[in-house]
Amino acid sequence: MILIRVLFICSRNKWRSLTAEKIFEPYSGLQVRSAGTEEGARIKVNAGHIGWAEMIFVMEKKHEQRLHEKFRQEIIGKRLIRLDIPDDYGFMNEELIDILKSRVSDYIELPD
Repeated sequence: MILIRVLFICSRNKWRSLTAEKIFEPYSGLQVRSAGTEEGARIKVNAGHIGWAEMIFVMEKKHEQRLHEKFRQEIIGKRLIRLDIPDDYGFMNEELIDILKSRVSDYIELPD
């Protein structure tokens, strides 16, 4: 089975990206991790995360900019996708889950 390595990134890795990791990790065909860009992140994104990932989903433009600033070399050739999901949702919020599934399904085929 071919696995796609997917990384989800938000600011603190507590709500949006962690929710994405939890909802997508059971899907066969995906290996999923999450991280945050801020100093106080639960798991702070590093070059190893970027190197590991084939697809990187960021929640906001500021996350995309931080990756380009901090990991300029590592990001070359990576598929980087901005989901445009604001920091308005708590962990495992139903609306957040619906938005994540809808937007990610534009890039990854998900089962119904």
